[in-house]
Amino acid sequence: MNYSEWKWLNESRMIETNGELAITAPAKTDWFNNPVPENGMLSKPVANAPFFYTEVEGDFVFRARVRPNHRYTYDACALMVIRDEKMWAKAAFEKSDFGTRAAVCVVTNQVSDDANGCNIEQDEVWLQIVRVGDIFCVHYSLDGEKFDMVRLFHLPVGESVKVGVEAQSPAGEGGLRFFSDISLEKKTVQNIRAGI
Repeated sequence: MNYSEWKWLNESRMIETNGELAITAPAKTDWFNNPVPENGMLSKPVANAPFFYTEVEGDFVFRARVRPNHRYTYDACALMVIRDEKMWAKAAFEKSDFGTRAAVCVVTNQVSDDANGCNIEQDEVWLQIVRVGDIFCVHYSLDGEKFDMVRLFHLPVGESVKVGVEAQSPAGEGGLRFFSDISLEKKTVQNIRAGI
């Protein structure tokens, strides 16, 4: 993958070694628009985690192997699609607040939802986001070969969106997040639920 035209939102330290990106997630960083009111008011959107991205028009398949080095609750590596702070989605491999590691999908249209998928025992997984029009599908894989669906959703982001990787540590003191085998194919899949 050639990153020469990629850009940052919330730039952080990044090291590329043998095709693997190691990105520092600073402490207390996330992308989340909390849907739960506090004192009757929604909190301000949080959009301070490092996001390394490229602009993509039209349909695509975006995939990476991720290794979050989980230490704190909500530590994660994520793949993201962003229009702006109020409309975005992420597929994450996250340390959940239930003490598990899980494939997680957050879809944000003004406010975020938060959907934990299946629990995962291993330290790394492959994540994938597929776009066909305004329909998106998130998948995960334990081996990089067989991908299972986490979530299918509609999000009217427009023709061009920011697509990239995010490193977060919302409740912790930060740490390194590892991304490898990153691929971005501009194509339209025939079966979005299966990702093929």
